[in-house]
Amino acid sequence: MHHKHNHLKAALALALAAAVLAPAAQAQNYPITGQQRATAQQVAQRGVPLHELAPNAPDEYVVKRGDTLWAISGMYLQRPWRWPELWGMNLQTIANPHLIFPGQTLYLEKVDGYARLRTSRGGGTETVRVSPRTRSESLSGTALPTLKAHLIEPFLAEPLVVDELTLSQAPRIVAGRDERVILSAGDRAYVRGPQGSPLELEPGAPRQFRVFRNAVPLKDPVTQEVLGYEAQYVGQASLVRGETVQESPDGKGGVVADIVPATVDLSRTKEEVRMGDRLLPSPARGFANYVPRAPQFAVDAAVVSIYGGTAVRYAGQNNVVAINRGSSDGMEAGHVLQVLTQGRRMVDKTDGERTQVRLPSEANGLAMVFRTFDRVSYALLLTAQQPVLVGDRLVNPE
Repeated sequence: MHHKHNHLKAALALALAAAVLAPAAQAQNYPITGQQRATAQQVAQRGVPLHELAPNAPDEYVVKRGDTLWAISGMYLQRPWRWPELWGMNLQTIANPHLIFPGQTLYLEKVDGYARLRTSRGGGTETVRVSPRTRSESLSGTALPTLKAHLIEPFLAEPLVVDELTLSQAPRIVAGRDERVILSAGDRAYVRGPQGSPLELEPGAPRQFRVFRNAVPLKDPVTQEVLGYEAQYVGQASLVRGETVQESPDGKGGVVADIVPATVDLSRTKEEVRMGDRLLPSPARGFANYVPRAPQFAVDAAVVSIYGGTAVRYAGQNNVVAINRGSSDGMEAGHVLQVLTQGRRMVDKTDGERTQVRLPSEANGLAMVFRTFDRVSYALLLTAQQPVLVGDRLVNPE
């Protein structure tokens, strides 16, 4: 049932809450056992066994521009998702990445059959040497990203997973200047909010919006349940004037009240903006640094879709897939999952009854979750030996 909102702020609050535009700030609601917690505290004391190190793990390494946390993890570890253990992180600190900067030297300490990585020799005071920067620049702004920025940057702002009500309640473009119906960056457009919630220009209300269209249902490949709607990002808009009502004489001694739509200016359009496209408030920019790690709980997920449109059937290394687990299932940015290629179905010709069998699923690379919504997450395929298809499973890395 659609509820009418009496005020724009209420509608925007609904949009923000339902869209989960700040995906990382979710409370942990998945089970962590006492044993897992004890293990996490234990590794904080000793690091990783020496046999877990990569064969050529360097005793010292000077961090370079262009490095990523994932690449450095692979330089030191046979299983890069054990990065938190190499640093001795525990469950309290794991959500806050150990920031590493170009110019820093990493030291590998080996004691009693275990190794730990430090940014200072012998556990002394860390010295951070970074390139000169203004006082206004934060130190975290110069830290290494977890993954190659160009592979995931577009997905930090697009696409957006929303529910059906959120998109139907979002303000919509109703006209362009000079009766134009196809708009682009630099054009002005006119927008109306849903009935009872005009798009008003008020103190504290959002002024920056993103423009979306064509919400495609994301169906769980196992249950066929709709997990959310993937809205197609088409551009950005700035609110210039709010929606108002203008009264004018009707020629019969009375007055007529005309709705005057809000005014927005379009910018940085990815493709043409059309009538009926929807506006949702732009989210605060997410922090792109997070700890590569295995989930602390059992995961059995599946590929919901391959990003790039319905015509894209296969995904490979450096492609992005949507999976049927989200923040409500405990998924967080940085979780590394093993991708399994589904075994093919075949007829057992050695069986006189020609029984149909399905071959076992086989490991087919790794994926890292980098953006989460309530019931859906986006993951980057870090490696993939075979094409990845909708329905392929993702599980805890071995």
